[in-house]
Amino acid sequence: MNNISKKLADSLEQLKLLQGAGVVAIQSKQLSRVHRERLLKHGFIREVIRGWYIPAMPDEKHGDSTSWYTSFWDFCAAYLSERFDKSWCLSPEQSLSLHIGDRTVPQQLLVRSPKGNNKPTAFLHNTSIFDVRLNMPDVEYIENLEGLNVYNLASALVYCSAHQFQNAPIQMRTALSMVTDASDVLSILLEGNHSVIAGRLAGAFRNIGRDLIANNILKGMQAADFKVQEEDPFAEKVQISFGRRDVSPYVNRMRLMWAQMREGVIAHFPPVSSQAINIEIYMAEVEDKYITDAYHSLSIEGYRVTPELIQLVKSGNWQAESSDESRKHLDAMAAKGYRDAFQEVKKSVRAVLEGKNPADVLEQTHSDWYLALFSPSVAAGIIKQSELAGYRTGPVYIRQSMHTPPNRDAIRDMMPTLFDLLAEEENAAVRAVLGHFIFVYIHPYFDGNGRMGRFIMNLMMASGGYPWTVVPVERRNEYMQALEAASVKQDIVPFTQLLASLIE
Repeated sequence: MNNISKKLADSLEQLKLLQGAGVVAIQSKQLSRVHRERLLKHGFIREVIRGWYIPAMPDEKHGDSTSWYTSFWDFCAAYLSERFDKSWCLSPEQSLSLHIGDRTVPQQLLVRSPKGNNKPTAFLHNTSIFDVRLNMPDVEYIENLEGLNVYNLASALVYCSAHQFQNAPIQMRTALSMVTDASDVLSILLEGNHSVIAGRLAGAFRNIGRDLIANNILKGMQAADFKVQEEDPFAEKVQISFGRRDVSPYVNRMRLMWAQMREGVIAHFPPVSSQAINIEIYMAEVEDKYITDAYHSLSIEGYRVTPELIQLVKSGNWQAESSDESRKHLDAMAAKGYRDAFQEVKKSVRAVLEGKNPADVLEQTHSDWYLALFSPSVAAGIIKQSELAGYRTGPVYIRQSMHTPPNRDAIRDMMPTLFDLLAEEENAAVRAVLGHFIFVYIHPYFDGNGRMGRFIMNLMMASGGYPWTVVPVERRNEYMQALEAASVKQDIVPFTQLLASLIE
């Protein structure tokens, strides 16, 4: 090892010690100047603001936001605790987002603290913290979620802005659906003499079908001699009902997103053709598109495969054992896996064309697609055999995205709900667009989510007689931005319009 490499290794050892202790927000005082400057120079840490850093990877390109978005919440928790000690909490609105499991990185994080200076602190990639100088809420109204001081659910509902019900209806209805009885909310309303807020919350609970909670809020306030005028703070009635046992915020948020987005899909997607489908002709056309589909789908994911390699795999003449170069190459394994998975998807498509329920077919066969997609990589020792077991068992992040996929426990609730939503949906266009989007929103696997999502899209396309549709790599940026708009802003229209423009 040369002298330069040894010095860098020493610095990396110091960084490893910090990361091993769970440190994400690195302060200047935690690294010597020599180590800090060396790690900065080689791209292993990035400066967020003066004196504060986050771990990074040296292969990140200029403008890559991935390391920052994946560090954002842990960084904010450490930074705010260092700056304000325990005297801070997030706004009621942001608290509600975290309660429902929505960890989307906000453009500006609103923080309340008696030590605040009423101005923003700029962070990376046009994000910031705005600390407002306000007294802290009563201690019983605050709880800690993964290092972040937040209003508890009941107090956040009471103290959030009235505008939030119309600005973020999905988040608000999801939060309301987590409340199982009126007790905690009513206690805060009575203690604070909040008669106007009581009327708003009674109307909000009634909007989602929780009449018992709404009635108990009104009765409790009236028993204490408060005059309450009930009003519905939402702009429109909810399109789904919430059973009293539906307390999973992930499931309820999914259902609300589906209900809100489906109308946008229907308005911007071509209607289903009334022509009868010749199954053999349809399947032949699917096979004809294999090389084009594989090239573009794998290229979107960053694999560097050629049409020649794909053709070789398709012909059955390619053998990993016969080529040291191919055996080592991740791209070749991806191409082989894609071919195997494509064959499994074709079986599913045929089953749908023959009249089987597309949601049932997907639920029964999607694990077969995934096994086929990654079995070659397991055989080559590129990924662990355990990763074929099923849905992911840890966190995952999407490159350059402000959306943070749900945790492993949430996946176990959300995937069955996705199959239910697909089974309940009568419109094939909605199944295709939202089936793809919601799947990648959940991101149930460590890898392969994009390819699986596009397979799901085409299975659902077949259910409506739409042709097999390829997302070209040349439109990758537009494709990713459209998915981001749907994930972060709940705007499905750009994604719908993109897919609609690709149908031949």
